[in-house]
Amino acid sequence: MEPKNPLMDDYVLELSGAERPKICFLPTASGDADHYVVRFYRRFGAGRSEPSHVSLFRRDTSAGSVEGDLERHLLSQDVIYVGGGSLKSLLGAWRAHGLDRTLRRAWQQGVVLCGLSAGSLCWFTDSVTAFHGPSERVRGLGLLPYSNCVHYDGEPERRAAYRGMVSTGLQAGFGVDDGAALSFVGDRLDEVITSKPKATAYEVRLGRRGQVHERRMEARYLGEQRTGDRADDDGPSLLRAAPDPFAASGATDGPLVGEDPGAAARAVAA
Repeated sequence: MEPKNPLMDDYVLELSGAERPKICFLPTASGDADHYVVRFYRRFGAGRSEPSHVSLFRRDTSAGSVEGDLERHLLSQDVIYVGGGSLKSLLGAWRAHGLDRTLRRAWQQGVVLCGLSAGSLCWFTDSVTAFHGPSERVRGLGLLPYSNCVHYDGEPERRAAYRGMVSTGLQAGFGVDDGAALSFVGDRLDEVITSKPKATAYEVRLGRRGQVHERRMEARYLGEQRTGDRADDDGPSLLRAAPDPFAASGATDGPLVGEDPGAAARAVAA
């Protein structure tokens, strides 16, 4: 839900294949913040989809709120959209309510799972969160058998911490710029897509000699310009990624791809 930039949200709706997708918002990581729910309905309302939301931290009787059989509702959706905030709070609340198991079933049944920030980190086996202070490792749902670090271009401290964790044994994974997303089919990375021309993602892994390798990945810009093309210096500066504090490393032992289970499971982590 980037302000004034619907490219990523349009991409998610198109993935569902439905003419008027049913999409449910889980604002758990923000403590079910009202302003976040309002933003969701402004973006996905107006007849383009059938929006709803689930509040776990408080009773909510507003239009679109779902209570009762949450599992039945979530399994009937075309898209489940997870908002940002506290990853630890999100995972704790989901596990207390059994939504961790429900979301795995939804993924296995082909519901498109997506989210940004904490809503991206949650799908992976391991992630780096910095919401509560210094960067730390958090175990996620494990649908995607990799590690993940978001805000890669905007938070150099988190990026450095992630590289340090990989150097000491954290499994290989991905660093993702703001405005970029990883699109998976099953647990296989299908493509990197972006809503900003200069955003991208990096494959991060430990090399054979014990050094951390970063490989800048090819990305598809959802607008007119591909991320691999360099814009002229007089292009819009607000779309430029922050300078890379690390020199990109060369080739590694091979791309990070999982075994494709042949399922229709989709996940988009932004």
